[in-house]
Amino acid sequence: MGTGPLERVEGMKLSVQGKNVDVSDWMLDYIDKKIGKLDRYLPSISEALVEVSEQDTRSAKDRQIVQVTLSIKNDKALLRAEERSGDLTAAVDSVLDKLYRQISRYKGKRLRRRGAPEQGEPPPLEEEGEEPEGAVVRVKRFRMNPMSEDEAIEQMELLGHDFFVFYNPDASRVNVLYRRRDGDFGLIDPELA
Repeated sequence: MGTGPLERVEGMKLSVQGKNVDVSDWMLDYIDKKIGKLDRYLPSISEALVEVSEQDTRSAKDRQIVQVTLSIKNDKALLRAEERSGDLTAAVDSVLDKLYRQISRYKGKRLRRRGAPEQGEPPPLEEEGEEPEGAVVRVKRFRMNPMSEDEAIEQMELLGHDFFVFYNPDASRVNVLYRRRDGDFGLIDPELA
């Protein structure tokens, strides 16, 4: 399986991992050509992790999966996008479009927040695929930095998600922020019984 970093003299580090699929040299070159240039649009990207996988599904149009996670220098923020397609190059192109939109939102948030103290933000939750049928079919682990409710709202909007899990230092516990149908936000603040 093609896996590991694509070496560069300068710029962001690009790593490609294949899961249940062999990543050919041609595909590595295609990913490098497309994803490897993202730091031109956002120079603070330090690393791009590309996970290419194939899922055994009934629908051939969703078998090829490409997920890209971008690490941002000096911000502890992550941008993540995933796309599924029947064709691997189409999945790469589609995920790239999503990343361009996220980079644009990220730049806009940074410009609006200039002058505000920079605070760490945890990685986002990954968008989930199909609903599990009675069993845990996927486990995601991620690092979590403390952040305020306002920072969690900004990170959730930046990622385009409908919910966001974060550690709230004011409550000293993990909270879940979610978007309500009326456009406002809800906060789940669990307490042990």
